[in-house]
Amino acid sequence: MTEDDGAAFWRREPKVALHLHLEGAAPPALSRALAARKGVEAAGLFDAGGGYAWAGFGGFLAAYDRVAALYRTAQDDAALAEAVLRACAAEGVIYAELFLSPDHAGPERWDEHLAAVSAGAEAAEDATGIVARFIPLCVRHLGPEAARRAATLAARAAHPRVVGFGMAGDERCFAAADFAPAFAIAREAGLGLTAHAGEFGGPDSVRAALDALGVARVGHGVRAVEDAALLDRLAAQGVMLEVCPGANIALGLYPDRAAHPLGALRAAGVRVSLSTDDPPFFHTDMTREYAAAAAACGWDRATMRAITADALAAAFCDDALKARLSARLA
Repeated sequence: MTEDDGAAFWRREPKVALHLHLEGAAPPALSRALAARKGVEAAGLFDAGGGYAWAGFGGFLAAYDRVAALYRTAQDDAALAEAVLRACAAEGVIYAELFLSPDHAGPERWDEHLAAVSAGAEAAEDATGIVARFIPLCVRHLGPEAARRAATLAARAAHPRVVGFGMAGDERCFAAADFAPAFAIAREAGLGLTAHAGEFGGPDSVRAALDALGVARVGHGVRAVEDAALLDRLAAQGVMLEVCPGANIALGLYPDRAAHPLGALRAAGVRVSLSTDDPPFFHTDMTREYAAAAAACGWDRATMRAITADALAAAFCDDALKARLSARLA
């Protein structure tokens, strides 16, 4: 089954998304309309095809910040969350963990932001059945103090949809150990821990996230394939890698699906899940990720369902919800 032939087939398959940034998943049409309504200068933000325009990792981060800055009211946030989750549901996603950024939303309006995103998630669930939980995160290149502030906001939220804490941003900035105090705050609050690593930072970045931050999951983590000892450790400890092949290829880590290490990671016994990261920026969706992974790695439906089940097992939600979702997978 080719990627194109399998698209309709894989769209119907139930899926679990563990790595999805709220603002990074903003539909371009929604952002364009919002910019026009608010009179915000959007020159250079959109390409000729109506998508987001950017070049290189630094350019992507800058474009992401510009998109996030458009969503500044509770109404904006609710509409964004509902649109993102409805789009996920259309791709067969039954459960999604959304990364929320207090720094992008504005720490002073975090409570309002969280309530509004939750309202959008509830509307999407009522309409489609998709269930969402939230992972607030810190932005690495903003530094350790900003990370402590984000962790404190996440820990104090005591919101039923907040289940984890993570770190995104440029992993080449600062040492992982600099963020240990922030992750300690989140751990003390009982939140699941994840961090972006092993994308641009190499295998040592993954090892540092495990050692210094104590994460149970690693965002991306694909560069671990370059270190056999690290692969053995990930497999032995059952660490889940939140793999986003389309994003890795769009950002130039690998030239194509055939060169991507997704298959090698799983062959080494490492648990992997499939996600989209920032789908409209990288011209992907969950159907494409499933179809492309199956075609590139030669995986059948049983293997893909096992990957989805592994993702659900690694989700940060409670066991009762996992049981309910597991029935839907079956």
